[in-house]
Amino acid sequence: MTGTSPWPALWALVVGFFMILVDATIVSVATPAIMADLGADVASVVWVTSAYLLAYAVPLLITGRLGDRFGPKQVYSTGLVIFTLASLWCGLTATVAQLIVARIVQGLGASLMTPQTMAVITRTFPADQRGRAMSLWGAVAGIATLVGPILGGVLVDGLGWEWIFFVNVPVGVVALALALRLVPDLPTHVHRFDLLGVALSGVGMFLLVFGIQEGQTFDWGTIAGPISVWSLIIAGLVVLAAFVFWQVRNRGEPLLSLALFRDRNFSLANAAITTVGFTVTSMSFPLMLYAQGVRGLTPTQAALLLAPMAVISGLLAPVVGRLTDRHHPRHIAGIGMVCFPVALFWLATVLVPEAAIWQLLLPLTLIGVASAFVWAPIASTATRNLPMRHAGAGAGVYNTTRQVGAVLGSACIAAMMEARLAALLPGTSGHAEAAVTQLPPAQYGAFAAAMGQSLLLPAGVLLAGLVAVLCFAQPLHLRREPAGAAVAGD
Repeated sequence: MTGTSPWPALWALVVGFFMILVDATIVSVATPAIMADLGADVASVVWVTSAYLLAYAVPLLITGRLGDRFGPKQVYSTGLVIFTLASLWCGLTATVAQLIVARIVQGLGASLMTPQTMAVITRTFPADQRGRAMSLWGAVAGIATLVGPILGGVLVDGLGWEWIFFVNVPVGVVALALALRLVPDLPTHVHRFDLLGVALSGVGMFLLVFGIQEGQTFDWGTIAGPISVWSLIIAGLVVLAAFVFWQVRNRGEPLLSLALFRDRNFSLANAAITTVGFTVTSMSFPLMLYAQGVRGLTPTQAALLLAPMAVISGLLAPVVGRLTDRHHPRHIAGIGMVCFPVALFWLATVLVPEAAIWQLLLPLTLIGVASAFVWAPIASTATRNLPMRHAGAGAGVYNTTRQVGAVLGSACIAAMMEARLAALLPGTSGHAEAAVTQLPPAQYGAFAAAMGQSLLLPAGVLLAGLVAVLCFAQPLHLRREPAGAAVAGD
């Protein structure tokens, strides 16, 4: 890449990255339309989202390593083709079962793509410029999770639910053309694939993520026969422990080099991004239920409440990227990790039936500021000191922890909302979605209070992330060392 700007390659990659992250949230708005058109029940249609997230999260450790072995451009392009064709398949399905299968294939394509974007940044940008690159990556990640519900509402209201998938086809074609033209062919590293490690990590991640993700569906009890939610979660943890043990004992080449975690910042950044993934996924559920159930907003109107967050986050991202390259990441990320829980606590206090819309938008705008200050500093800190041969593996681990955090957030916020509803509205079923459809005006206050109190959960979780970022060590490129020292070992 000497003499060639890496920015065009990054812009080409984030087009596809944006598309796959939007697809993780866009379906939630279309759920009622899918149920009506395909004649599906709630239990079935939940799997339209769950199947995608499961297929996306479980293979990330493996797909990150594939990029090191076969090249990030090749693996990304393969995933993009699979994702685009699966999107077309999703829109053409006639039954909910077909849609779920198509979403599994779509999730696998997304899993191939995601780690490659971070790996390309690590391998093409100098250490002292990765903050700006990661600011773009982080802004895309943050904005996509907010744009999904908005775009979903507009497409469902205007064209029908099928178009939340059809719209990916032209975008995917453009993204593929850009990737093939602009992303360089990077050197590959010969790896012997640890087949036992692949099996253990895949099975362990599946059991853990499935158990957490579907826990609320089965009321954290029995799924079938002797199989319960908790038995799956415990089994997943046991298998993952066996995976770690095998990685330590493997005398050949392990799937996951535990040496990655010797880098203090890599370990701390993974802990921090888990709390951010938890929060970004969980905070929208109480807000959307309040907006639609108490304020009577349509899905599109409710989703537009998130617009200031996306706009502010996008505008601040380049500024934060420059700061990240020049200043200690604990200071930059620390700003975001302080603003985030403060904004959530503020939002919790204004979730009352009579609140003016501007009162809601102020804390949501502060969340946009916080979002800009967390994504880029944490992502760049995670990978900045890693050797180039481990760029894909490091990106795979980072994205896995982020996605596991998101799954935990989805499961935990559902349990929190139902617990607060049961306490404040004991006459209801306790299920948040059902309570919204049956909510009389006399119960608006209690319902709003339950949703506000639920937001205190992600606010509390973020405090653990704050501790992690405050413990960041100074990155190599900021130390007063010779220029070559910053890349020693790469």
